Amino acid sequence: MSQLMISREERVLRMTLNNPEKRNALDEKLCRDLVEALREAGRDRTVGCVLLDGSGQIFCSGMDLEDALQPDAPERMEIHEQLFTFGVHYHKPIVAAVQGGALGGGIGLLANCHVVLAAQGANFGLTEIRVGLWPFVIHRAVALAIGERRTVELSLTGRIFGTNEAQQYGLVHEVVPPFELDDRATNTARMLAHASQETLRRGLDFVQKSREMSWETAGRLAAEFRAKTFRSADFIEGVRAFREKRKPVWPSLNVK
Repeated sequence: MSQLMISREERVLRMTLNNPEKRNALDEKLCRDLVEALREAGRDRTVGCVLLDGSGQIFCSGMDLEDALQPDAPERMEIHEQLFTFGVHYHKPIVAAVQGGALGGGIGLLANCHVVLAAQGANFGLTEIRVGLWPFVIHRAVALAIGERRTVELSLTGRIFGTNEAQQYGLVHEVVPPFELDDRATNTARMLAHASQETLRRGLDFVQKSREMSWETAGRLAAEFRAKTFRSADFIEGVRAFREKRKPVWPSLNVK
């Protein structure tokens, strides 16, 4: 049985963590499979959005501790670095659907997603401190998502928190009843997959490139990207559709 199930619905590519017996813990193979699947989806122009979820009762319980105790575990740092930083340079939207909860590395995955929906009753925690570890690799992504002070507090205490706090912190964007989670996440992914792909790519590119820039430099980049967007076929079609009171037919979706 594959630990990562991949299915396709039109322009939405669903990646499902599929090791419920181990609460979808992230061992080396699953990490490598995720990185490769994300790379392939990034190259595939017919994929407009990635939807990440988990099978069983919990989205992801974090790193597989048995795997982490292997003698060559320190040598696997590179694949973990790639997995927990993919959101920094990914140019397609990634939606996550969280049932049950996410701990440790599971939060690292969520911090790299662009939109996160969680079922009511889900729990979260940076619990590495409980086993004598610090969330070194995921710290940067989590701090970017919810702020450094909150990330440090959660890392120090290892406490469990619920969906209300997760939403307040910005880790989760929408909390829904459990029976609505899949439909709501799928609809969100479908909407993003059929939006203007050119504008989504350029927008995410701007967010990533401007992050470390000064305000002045970021302003010049914004002007450059805005000018390119004004000249784009998608923007011209969007304005025309608005005037004609119809849905736009994005030229950037016309891919084979």
